[in-house]
Amino acid sequence: MFYDVTVKIISAKGHCTAGHKVGEEWVVGPHTPAGICVAAFNSLIPTIRVLRYNGFYGSESGPNTTQHTIACQDGDNPVIFEVKRIRE
Repeated sequence: MFYDVTVKIISAKGHCTAGHKVGEEWVVGPHTPAGICVAAFNSLIPTIRVLRYNGFYGSESGPNTTQHTIACQDGDNPVIFEVKRIRE
């Protein structure tokens, strides 16, 4: 069983060289979504795969968390993403 996952920008500091802005959102299914920075997607893909294939993260929210927050690889201008599993 697999699920789609949403990726949403919740914070951005400095200037994102890819032009991403707070509020941008993508639904990730079996293909890479159009318009997302390759470096950011590289940071996101491990978490996307866990949530997409019914995995969980343990966190302060509990042992079966279906969302996670991740920063892109740009240490000077980090963009922060919220990744959530879509339950249908």
